[in-house]
This record gives sequence, structure tokens and C-alpha cells, in this order.
Amino acid sequence: MTDEKADRDAVVIERSFDAPVELIWRMWTEPDHFKAWYGPAGAVVPIAKMDVRVGGSRLVRMQIATPDGPMRMWFTGQYREVVTNRRLVYTESFSDEHGNVVSPAELGMPDGHPITTQVIVELEDLGGCTKMVMTHAGVPADSPGAAGWMVALDKLAAYINAESRQ
Repeated sequence: MTDEKADRDAVVIERSFDAPVELIWRMWTEPDHFKAWYGPAGAVVPIAKMDVRVGGSRLVRMQIATPDGPMRMWFTGQYREVVTNRRLVYTESFSDEHGNVVSPAELGMPDGHPITTQVIVELEDLGGCTKMVMTHAGVPADSPGAAGWMVALDKLAAYINAESRQ
């Protein structure tokens, strides 16, 4: 983390899934799966480019319908740690469609919002089931971003249940 505030604030969510760890890993690392669940209610992810290797980049576009028309948000980042089926660490910043970092203030975010945050996904194989701990450093636990993660992970659970039945 390069932002002091990001070191202090973090949302941490623990979930258990009745699915193998390999499937949960694919939800985070395969673009088609990631696009199917990421984002808050009503959000769609038409673009997810993921070069899942240490030093690899990611670029995601999320779109949400609003009364004033669609709101589009781009996120970019870099993979810092990739331990297959166990641990994934990546940075995340607001960006333009080319992956150039954009200041949160330029997007109307409150003062003090970090330019770069970090997402850590830890998976534990429980013999056919999976325990997942997701930490987003730089996003306060009582923020709209934390609430968005709760909804997104509910969407992930529903998507995993649908995928497990196939």
C-alpha cells in the first residue's frame, strides 16, 4: 500500500461455500466467471481483462443503470501474489478505459479516498467445501464500498450454486 489511509481501513468478509476450492479460485481468476458476479446489485461487468500472474495487469469495467443513464466505472490494478487455489493479491485503482489511473477526487469520491487499494483473497480447502476470506485494504468496513462487497459476494454465492448444479 502506498496510501496511509489504506493501511488503516479495510473491509474483511469471510464466507464458506459448498464448492471445491478450485471452483472458487476460477471465480476470481477467469474473466467470464468474474464478470458474472462482480459488483453491487444491478451492476454488469462487460469487460474484465485479467493477466493472472505476479506483475500481470487487470482492467475491469463496471456499469450500473441510473436514472440519468448508465454510470461506467473502470478499475485497473496489478497482481502482486498468485498462489493457485490459496491466495490472490491485487491492487485496485480507478482508471480510464486504457488502464491509466484516475484520481478518486476526479470521480467525485470523498477526500481521503486512497488512489490505490489492495484486495486479498484467501482460500482454504475444507474437503470439498471452501472457506474464503476477502480483505479490501483501503475500503472502510462501514463504507458504501463494503456494502457493495457484501452484495457482490451474495451474487458470487448464487452464481457458485448455479455453477455447482451444472
